[in-house]
Amino acid sequence: MSPEFDAYDNMGRLLAEERAGDNAPPLSVSELSGLLKRTVEDRFGHVRLRGEISGFKRAASGHLYLALKDENAVLDGVMWKGGAQRLAFSPQDGVEVIATGKLTTYPGRSKYQIVIEKMELAGEGALMALLEKLKAKLAGEGLFAAERKKPLPFLPRTIGVVTSPTGAVIRDILHRLADRCPTHVLVWPVLVQGQGAAEQVARAVRGFSAMDGSGQFPRPDLVIVARGGGSIEDLWSFNEEIVVRAVADCTIPIISAVGHETDTTLCDYAADRRAPTPTAAAEMAVPVRAELLAGLNEMGLRAGRAVRRGAGQARERLEMQARLMPTPDTLLAPQRQRLDQLSDGLVSGLRHRLADARAHLGQAGGALRPALLQHYVVRAGERLGRLQLRPGYLQRALSDHIVAFDRVSRHFASLDPDRPLQKGYARVMAQGRLVQSVAAAQAAGAVTLHFKDGTVDAAIGDAALEPKAMPVLSSSPRPARKAREADDKQQQDLFS
Repeated sequence: MSPEFDAYDNMGRLLAEERAGDNAPPLSVSELSGLLKRTVEDRFGHVRLRGEISGFKRAASGHLYLALKDENAVLDGVMWKGGAQRLAFSPQDGVEVIATGKLTTYPGRSKYQIVIEKMELAGEGALMALLEKLKAKLAGEGLFAAERKKPLPFLPRTIGVVTSPTGAVIRDILHRLADRCPTHVLVWPVLVQGQGAAEQVARAVRGFSAMDGSGQFPRPDLVIVARGGGSIEDLWSFNEEIVVRAVADCTIPIISAVGHETDTTLCDYAADRRAPTPTAAAEMAVPVRAELLAGLNEMGLRAGRAVRRGAGQARERLEMQARLMPTPDTLLAPQRQRLDQLSDGLVSGLRHRLADARAHLGQAGGALRPALLQHYVVRAGERLGRLQLRPGYLQRALSDHIVAFDRVSRHFASLDPDRPLQKGYARVMAQGRLVQSVAAAQAAGAVTLHFKDGTVDAAIGDAALEPKAMPVLSSSPRPARKAREADDKQQQDLFS
């Protein structure tokens, strides 16, 4: 059989068959994917790639997913949480980086990717591009706006400093503050460079802002964020977004003193005031104590001179007014003369009044005679004798009142409504009122019969006709109609 026929026969078979000597057995998809994965990882176990970040995403688990691209190709990449925490910058789209890691495959999607172990910015140009991009983003949110700036206190009692406790910066600040104006200083120690520095600086700034002064330490009136000079990589922690937002949100006035005079970070834009050096920040924070004392002395001298000048001018005006005012003798001369006149008139008036009183007393004394007084006493005694009380009159009046009282008592007893009840009569009441007619009793329906020894409820109408509601009280025949009418009339007359 020809080879062409064998090839045609193999192509036309419906079922696959394994033949002896066949060196290409079929592989499963998983087996092939595993072979590819081992091959790629063995061949590209350590690579460094230069590319631009695209499609950056930070998962909730902390892993980073991105793509590295250039003008002709794109490669997916992933960076696990451990490596992401060691990054010295925050990756963003459009930033050119150099990634170090290994290539591997992802069988689930038939694609290959790079597992990034370390990622760095591709030169100073990429770093500046990242800086400008972040600066534009934060400026667009208004974090650098002038209206957000808070004025610095003139003489802060407590100053909070965020810096490294072992560097020369804190010594320069303390030394400068001691020279100018000794102030209470609180130092929050942080890393100012390297991994974790940005998080510590942001935590310190927010910690000072959250203090309320009720704890062990007082709340600072001013905060200084300081660091010495260095390269842009050394100062990069103060360009991180977390630090810039913490400085912008701080409720305490804050001074940024990062680097030398030529160094500028995003923290400087967000702070309320930028100092070229940490020493300059200390000079901005407090005034010179000697100058304050000199100013106080000068103001004291000026105040003393102003007081003395005012007192002198007031004394001159007082002396001028005193020369124009009349003397006390001039003011009191008319009153003294009038007092003398009134004194002379008082003495002569008293003499005349005493003479008149003596003459009037003499006239009244001459009219008093003992005989007239005795005659008056006798007449008064006679009138008193005629006014004496006699018991007969009182007894007769008392007897008349007793008779009148008995008459009224008997009349009152005859009007007692309960008196007829003692003779066997009953009083009919309905709803607290006296029933005086048949119509009123039928309208009431239920009445109360008052007897001398108590009350009984009774029903009027159909209920009263039932046998059990009509007990037989006596076997005597009914009284005649005329007798009932006479009794009703007599009873009505009693209660009318």
